[in-house]
Amino acid sequence: MRARRLVAVASVAVGLVALSGCRSEPGVAAYVGDQRITEEAVTRILDELRDDAAASTPEQPAPDQPAGQPGAPGEQRLPSRGEVVSTLVLGDVCKRLSADKGYRPQTQVPVEQVSQQLGYPTDTTYPQRVAELYTCLSGVPSGQPVAPSEQEMTDLVKAGKAAGAIPAEVTVEQAATQLDGEQLRTALATRNALAEAVEGYDVTVNPRYRPLSFPVLSFAGNVAAVSVPLGEAGSDAVTGAA
Repeated sequence: MRARRLVAVASVAVGLVALSGCRSEPGVAAYVGDQRITEEAVTRILDELRDDAAASTPEQPAPDQPAGQPGAPGEQRLPSRGEVVSTLVLGDVCKRLSADKGYRPQTQVPVEQVSQQLGYPTDTTYPQRVAELYTCLSGVPSGQPVAPSEQEMTDLVKAGKAAGAIPAEVTVEQAATQLDGEQLRTALATRNALAEAVEGYDVTVNPRYRPLSFPVLSFAGNVAAVSVPLGEAGSDAVTGAA
C-alpha cells in the first residue's frame, strides 16, 4: 500500500480558546483579546479579490481557453469567509504570542510566493496576510514530537481515505506504518504545544464560522490531516453578524 505523502502547510499553528463570559456584538466575526475582527473587514478582503478577478476576466475566452473550463480566467477559487477569519485571527494571536515570548521568525515568507501558490495578485490584502501569518508562525517552537493516539491515527486514516490518498481497503494498522513518522509527530506536537500556549488569550469566534480549524498538516489536495480547532461550540460567543 502506498499512501500519498502528507503535505505540511505550515510549521506551526495556533489553538484558540473561547472567552469565559459573554461578548456579543453585531458585525464582529471574532475577538482576540480586545481586538475585534469585523465582518466588514472580512467582506472587504473578499470584495477586493472578486473585483480583481472581474477586472482580469476577458469579455470572450481565448481560442485555446474555452469558457467555463477549470482554470480559466475568472474561475479562480476565492477563499471562504472562514478561511479569511482564520488567517486574521491567527495572525493577531501569533503576533501577541511572539511579542510575549520573544519569538522571532525563522523564515521570511515572500508574498510573491504565496500569491503564486494561491493565484491572487501580490497587491491584494489576503495573500499579504497569509504571508505575514506564515512568517510569524515560523518563529513559534513546536516542542518535542508526539506519538499519535489510536483515535488520532484512526481519524487520520479516515481523512486520507476521504481524500483519495489512502485506498479504501487499507487498514489503520497498515496505513500507520507509512504515516506515523517525524512529520506527523511534529505536527501533533505543534498542535498540542500551541493550543496550550494560547490558553491565556481571550479569543472567541462567531458561531457562523464554527466548526473552524487551522490545518497543521494536510494530504495532497488540501484535505486536512491534523488541525487545531479555533473557537468552541458554546453559546457564549459573538452573535448577530451580518
